[in-house]
Amino acid sequence: MLPHINTRSACSSVSRVAFASLVAAVCVHVGCSVSPEIDARRCVVWGPGLSPDAVLPVRYFYIQSVDSEGHNLSASPAADSFRVKIWSLEKEFVRVHVPAPLDRGDGSLLVRYRLYGSSSKGLKIEVLYQDKPVADSPYTLQGPVYHESCVCPERDPSVWRSALQCPEDEPQIQQDFLSFPSIDLQRLLREVPERFSRRGGLLHYSLVNNQLHRRSLGKYTDFKMFSDEMLLSLARKVKLPDVEFYINVGDWPMENRKAGDEPGPLPIISWCGSTDTRDIILPTYDITHSSLEAMRGVTSDLLSVQGHTGPVWSDKTEKAFFRGRDSREERLRLVAMSKENPELLDAGITAYFFFRDREKDLGKAPLVGFFDFFKYKYQVNVDGTVAAYRFPYLMLGNSLVFKQDSPYYEHFYTHLKAGVHYIPVKRDLSDLLQKIRWAQKNDTQAEAIAKSGQSLVRDLLQPHRLYCYYYSVLQTYAARQSTRPAVHPDMELVPQPSDPSALCDCQRSSEELDPLQKNEL
Repeated sequence: MLPHINTRSACSSVSRVAFASLVAAVCVHVGCSVSPEIDARRCVVWGPGLSPDAVLPVRYFYIQSVDSEGHNLSASPAADSFRVKIWSLEKEFVRVHVPAPLDRGDGSLLVRYRLYGSSSKGLKIEVLYQDKPVADSPYTLQGPVYHESCVCPERDPSVWRSALQCPEDEPQIQQDFLSFPSIDLQRLLREVPERFSRRGGLLHYSLVNNQLHRRSLGKYTDFKMFSDEMLLSLARKVKLPDVEFYINVGDWPMENRKAGDEPGPLPIISWCGSTDTRDIILPTYDITHSSLEAMRGVTSDLLSVQGHTGPVWSDKTEKAFFRGRDSREERLRLVAMSKENPELLDAGITAYFFFRDREKDLGKAPLVGFFDFFKYKYQVNVDGTVAAYRFPYLMLGNSLVFKQDSPYYEHFYTHLKAGVHYIPVKRDLSDLLQKIRWAQKNDTQAEAIAKSGQSLVRDLLQPHRLYCYYYSVLQTYAARQSTRPAVHPDMELVPQPSDPSALCDCQRSSEELDPLQKNEL
């Protein structure tokens, strides 16, 4: 969300942010369509990428264009009008990848950069509009600025949380832990393997002295790569509490006991929750992995999608759109509806696995690039095996999302309101066509709902907020442990990855580190 702006003194000063670190000089150009007159000094530049202490795989910040009267502009700036330069404050060459800033189509730009080394002295970022300094540019990040791979955890979690501006409370976390006022680790050690190991996708973790240990409880635990990478990344950035827990890396949430049952529920951590289970929810492996691998290993992530939202609203095709696998029967129903109502809906199945006998009747649709979804005004979100993990990305586009009623949810759904941020449709999709017609007849209101949802999810799903959420879950869990976490004999150490090119020189006093951590570093 945009910072609060006074329309008289608007945009003039986001407080100077101390910086530090790296990179060879890089200049990038941004642009789009015609814009009103922009006042460079009144513009706002803000975001975690302006803080040396906000260590992320991809750092990022925002530019809001503002006119000479102090009003936020809502149209894209002219082509090549904004330039961003980033360079290291030391002599050694430090590579940084800075793609062209993303035009978000609403007068704001998103600047991303990925570091390929650390800088002890710091970094300078210069933001220019038609060669004039923007807001408080240039910005200096006083060193050290650490590479993502550096194992240099901040020993004071409050300092780390402050640097990322983590929220004080997360309603989903509060709700999830209502069933677990106390967590007896010895009970879990006895009961979890017996009850859940046959489900196939369970991992037992211990975080002790900021080192990660794991054992697998089941045959289908290949997705441990996703939980490993995020937990290791978090441990490189902040001192974590000692904690012992179980993560379900399968699709379906596991614990169906209720709080009043005897014996009571067990605290299993999952990527997806449901109304009839009691699992503790983390952000899905999809959005966490895409955030870790953004700008190198994936093409669609929570940041990149913001610059690829298709035509402006008035130029989008006035139909609802869906492409996906046959992972739920309602998806097949959606295709049948599309065939009968092509003026309202364009839906197709791109791969058959569960309902192969239906391919002959319904046909197989060609794959469509995800960014091309946003050529359409309306997106239909239908569950897959559980919650459809495309939903966050659909919400970040500037199309109106029609969301199927569902018992499944992700970690951020508690913030969303039906009719305010998206349009709800019945589980059997029986009212979908009616609601598409409503949107066509009420275009202004439909666009407003789309913008409201996009704005909220832009704020909730910033990559740094995922780190905050993971930490809060572990912290809340640790505070409820009634016995001490332990590293068990059948656990293996999950080592931090080695990247000599990261040039890590952790500038923290040795007495701050536990003996085990000193050896690791």
